[in-house]
Amino acid sequence: MRAKSLSFRLLVAEGLVLAVFFAIVALSLEQGFRESAEQALRERLQIQVYSLLSAAKMIDSGELIMPPSLHEPRFENPGSGLYGFILQAKKNKLVWRSPSAIGLDVIDPPEFSSGNSAFVLDKHDRYVLHYDVFWQNVAGVEREYIFTVAEDARFVNSQVEKLQETLRLWLVAIGIVLVIIQFVVFRWSLKPLWSIVKDLEAIEQGKKTHLDGHYAKELEGLAGNLNAFINHERAHLERYRNNLANLAHSLKTPLAILRGCVESFNGNKGTVQDQITRMNRIVEYQLQRAAAKGEHITIKTVDIAIVIGKICATLNKVYIDKKIHFDINIPEQCLIYCEEGDLYEIVGNLMDNACKWCHHSIKISIALNQRKNRRNFSVLLQIEDDGPGIPVGKFNDILKRGIRADENIHGHGIGMAVVYELIGLLGGQLEGGTSIMLGGMRWSVYLP
Repeated sequence: MRAKSLSFRLLVAEGLVLAVFFAIVALSLEQGFRESAEQALRERLQIQVYSLLSAAKMIDSGELIMPPSLHEPRFENPGSGLYGFILQAKKNKLVWRSPSAIGLDVIDPPEFSSGNSAFVLDKHDRYVLHYDVFWQNVAGVEREYIFTVAEDARFVNSQVEKLQETLRLWLVAIGIVLVIIQFVVFRWSLKPLWSIVKDLEAIEQGKKTHLDGHYAKELEGLAGNLNAFINHERAHLERYRNNLANLAHSLKTPLAILRGCVESFNGNKGTVQDQITRMNRIVEYQLQRAAAKGEHITIKTVDIAIVIGKICATLNKVYIDKKIHFDINIPEQCLIYCEEGDLYEIVGNLMDNACKWCHHSIKISIALNQRKNRRNFSVLLQIEDDGPGIPVGKFNDILKRGIRADENIHGHGIGMAVVYELIGLLGGQLEGGTSIMLGGMRWSVYLP
């Protein structure tokens, strides 16, 4: 689980980068220091060559003579690590060796041009400087000699080893400090992400409804998309809940009809079959709405006159005891663009409420090509009853789910909310008021 942590991955990656970087730095510094130490040693050996040149004398016969003692005491001590040789060029004849070089093989010079010098590291791990000199005495005798001075490499190696120890110690210390700093920086940089994670956990626990924190500019788009996703899922869930409630409400009327037909089944067999078919359509229609991802464009036409006729016939059987008189004033045919299920929901709920509240009379009328609030509508459907009506203060409340005009009357408070939502989705308007002719409630439905 730890390997999946973003901060752990960043820390490991940073540690690897620092390790590679410090390794390259250490090698570069060591190489640079070794070259510098070798250059310093070469200059020191050059001075020793000059001291040998100043001490040497060539007699008239052309023989080179060295004094018994030199200014550098290390030339006098065997095994001191500093050695001197003088060879006669071209013959490779040993002319002189320092007392410190007793027992050592003569160091043969490499091939190099006359009058120049050569600085090399020999096979015995000694740094050697060869210096070619043309010498002429007062007698005019000329000789060519090669002055060779050698020193053990342990001095340079010891200096490099000391540097390595110091460098490694400091690089490790600096690396640890940088890793700690990077860890703190990562914690601080990733704090906005952890803030979003905490807010998401709060949303899961129900403590918050959306991401409302102050996030970094780079995370604002992510937070906005997450909020949109959360809102979409909540709306989708709410649509499922509402449509299930709509389904239950839509089945009430067919069930009531079936309940009334049970006692005389043989005489109402056709009615029972019609209601079962309608219930099946209602279930299919509501399930399609629940699964819908968004609004869709309706292209089918429905005859509202036929729908009203079927609903009136159904409600006559449901409210047979009230002996309701339906005053229907509608065209023989009135086609509108609407889903048949939506139209049944709208007209059926409004007429069912009218039957429930009326005393004896309900009026249904349709007017074509009406204008309302600077908009043109193709159909105005009005449903009026002679009941007590709805108090002015409760008109807006009954359009909400779960609220009824009279809590003593049986119902769930869903029908009018369904009507209001469907009319809004269709682009229409719902208006309530008092019926002038009947004195009860009047619902006006404007449909495009």
